[in-house]
Amino acid sequence: MFGFRRRRRPAFGFARVAAWNTKVLGAVLARQCYEAGLAGPDIPLPAEPEHIGLAGCLCRQADLESPWLHHWCGALGMVPFYHRKVWEMAFVAQAIWEAGLLAPGRRALGFAVGREALPGFLAARGLEVLATDLDPADPRAARWIGTGQHAPPPALPFRAVDMTRIPRDLHGQFDLVWSACALEHLGSLRAGENFILEAMRCLKPGGIAIHTTEFDLDADGPPLSRGGTVLFQARHIEKLGRRLASAGHRMRPVDFDPGAGLLDQFIDQPPYGAAADRWPLSQPAETPHLRALVEDRVATSIGLIIEAKH
Repeated sequence: MFGFRRRRRPAFGFARVAAWNTKVLGAVLARQCYEAGLAGPDIPLPAEPEHIGLAGCLCRQADLESPWLHHWCGALGMVPFYHRKVWEMAFVAQAIWEAGLLAPGRRALGFAVGREALPGFLAARGLEVLATDLDPADPRAARWIGTGQHAPPPALPFRAVDMTRIPRDLHGQFDLVWSACALEHLGSLRAGENFILEAMRCLKPGGIAIHTTEFDLDADGPPLSRGGTVLFQARHIEKLGRRLASAGHRMRPVDFDPGAGLLDQFIDQPPYGAAADRWPLSQPAETPHLRALVEDRVATSIGLIIEAKH
């Protein structure tokens, strides 16, 4: 009598299957939007920027499908995919342009720039740019070096600066300062707020600060206030606005509307990005990443624009 050997199948827990199915379905939704000509690699990229009266706001699907963002994708060498990092870079660029600071002779200071395209883009437009990041010898830089996100911009003035200890000789020297998705990694909400207040000292009277950071869409839950990544909530942003006002600065009004697009409801889960080596199946192309699960919180990106006192 012949025996039958059952073939062993890989074991997949429910949570893992659910997470994988979520990524597949998200990729399908994004692909349908790309095929409809709303965003993606084949979308026309306007040659000229468009004034929209940008103020503080959350990352939303509608922005990724808007001509103003598509223009900056072309200018910065990005593809308008449904990813909040694309939105962040475009938000900063739009805010700089609308402030009239995308012009030769202006001085710009970037914090924790890593491998961003912004320093080189601004320098090519005639701005005097000082790019900063953690000293590579600082143990805290190991996380970013290990993921390829820490490198001095080539052929640009670079200075090692700790965002929690901004040197005084940088005070009052710049027309604009910016940081993109960096201040939430300073260890606590308070440290992030303090950085924003201290960075204002680097501006000339009437200068502009532009920051993006991670934002908890739950307005009332307990905050993720300490750790390697913290999440600001609406009440923290409002408190920051009051602190800035007491120092004589003005944070532009913030629209906390999360958006009503289908992809505004999609929540990406770890592993993020190209994860084919960590999954048993090939990674679906361009899973939307406007919302992400950070620990047990649903997070997105928020952009802030702050005017220095005159």
